[in-house]
Amino acid sequence: MWYVVDGMDGCGKSSAASCITAQLESEGRRVLEITHPNRDTDIGRKEADYLLQEGKYAKIMATVMYIFDVIHSVRVMRKAKKNNEYDDFVFVRYIMAVSYLPRPLAKLAYKFFEIALPTPDVKIFVDVTGPTAMARINSRGEQLETFETEEQLTATREKMLMFIPKGWYLVDNNGSFEESKTQIYGILKEVNDGDP
Repeated sequence: MWYVVDGMDGCGKSSAASCITAQLESEGRRVLEITHPNRDTDIGRKEADYLLQEGKYAKIMATVMYIFDVIHSVRVMRKAKKNNEYDDFVFVRYIMAVSYLPRPLAKLAYKFFEIALPTPDVKIFVDVTGPTAMARINSRGEQLETFETEEQLTATREKMLMFIPKGWYLVDNNGSFEESKTQIYGILKEVNDGDP
């Protein structure tokens, strides 16, 4: 199975993905988890560098690098599937990154990538408010990326929520992570039981 965990910065994607990976591995499954930007690749490192820079050029280049980063990960996954190396794949960030673009471009980009990129088996959107995301980002003590302001995060969340009705599971991560884990386990159970 191919799981995608998406959402804006500071929402808890990595924690949710780790929870999914741990649960699948506890069932004896072999899992490959890939986070974007993938700092194990040149493209991912360039993408991460552009995210720390200001200006329109840096935003465009970060987006372009992101696209190539994801395409690279899809190729890695396909090769690993072909060689039967893993049972499951978990991507942290996928198509929702288009929401960092201006609204009209975000809609077009989402439609384009929905058609051009392969569709994951399970799409999970981790949701938090802009202020909650900003507080979590600030608590990391790391250099802020170009999109990491409360205003930008709130606007990005609104754009992301436009796409949620299209087959995404929603995890509300505004409370404790224990509550979110309960939601995640519920999604995994539903997927394993084959319920709609």
